[in-house]
Amino acid sequence: MAKRIQFSRTGGSEVLELVDVTPGDPAPGEVRVRNEAIGLNFIDIYFRTGLYPVSGLPSGLGTEGAGVVDAVGEGVSHLKEGDRVAYAQGPLGAYGEYHVLPGEKVVVLPDAITSETAAASMLKGLTVQYLLRQTAQLEGGETILWHAAAGGVGSIACQWARALGVKLIGTVSSEEKAKLAKANGAWETIDYTREDVVERVRELTKGEMCDVVYDSVGKDTWITSLDCLKPRSLMVSFGNASGPVEGVNLGILNQKGSLFVTRPSLNGYADTRERLEMMCRDLFEMLGSGKVKVDIGQRFALADAGKAQDALAGRRTTGSTLLLP
Repeated sequence: MAKRIQFSRTGGSEVLELVDVTPGDPAPGEVRVRNEAIGLNFIDIYFRTGLYPVSGLPSGLGTEGAGVVDAVGEGVSHLKEGDRVAYAQGPLGAYGEYHVLPGEKVVVLPDAITSETAAASMLKGLTVQYLLRQTAQLEGGETILWHAAAGGVGSIACQWARALGVKLIGTVSSEEKAKLAKANGAWETIDYTREDVVERVRELTKGEMCDVVYDSVGKDTWITSLDCLKPRSLMVSFGNASGPVEGVNLGILNQKGSLFVTRPSLNGYADTRERLEMMCRDLFEMLGSGKVKVDIGQRFALADAGKAQDALAGRRTTGSTLLLP
């Protein structure tokens, strides 16, 4: 038997249950991974609350983890038992001691990258990769605004932007988080609890405003984000921490300066094995070179997944958070 977290109804963190299960055998094309570390992400909360639907209940949770291949299904040729691996996509169920998922979603880890580093950076790091290198294709010299710059994704983005020569202005909620974002490479920070974000962006950019805004907050920051952009520039909405953006009149993009907007996802970019491998090579190169270092701010036991999610939703975390089976 093995432990896993599941939920039989949507709702608050109290719906999460630690249960005993028999690990499934991998079907053709699948592998079974014995998790050594599991990544915690805001999208997990979206599934738990019902914002994002699941295929059926009870359901497992989580899509990111790292560990060792425990069993290999027929037809999988790029992985073998004993390989150190990581994953960020696939069916829900990473919140467990074992996870069975398609082999095409699993990558072998370089020797220099630990399971904890991988579990703390795969989904977040690949997200930053497609946002900075594909969605906007930043080359250096641009000025961008990044909401929640001290969080798990934001901490990686600050470092990656600095490596690219991009000026990242990060929004934060405290002096402590401002210091963390600056230490990670943010050009400047804005404390949205006491500063007017739009006016501060205007001041910092001498009226030029931003080339791109990256917004994972959603409903509460939608208009603010649009107001921080240059004419004909790009709004990237990639999360819903405050709730989804709804009822948008496209005319507002005209009114705010002929703006572009996109709502991307990791699955929309890492949609083939070749693209996933390319993105992982880029991420692993940044990690291996030391240009990006993963800050693991919190570690929780698997049984405390609910407490971990509450801390994340309450903005009481910094950097990445891990669950340890």
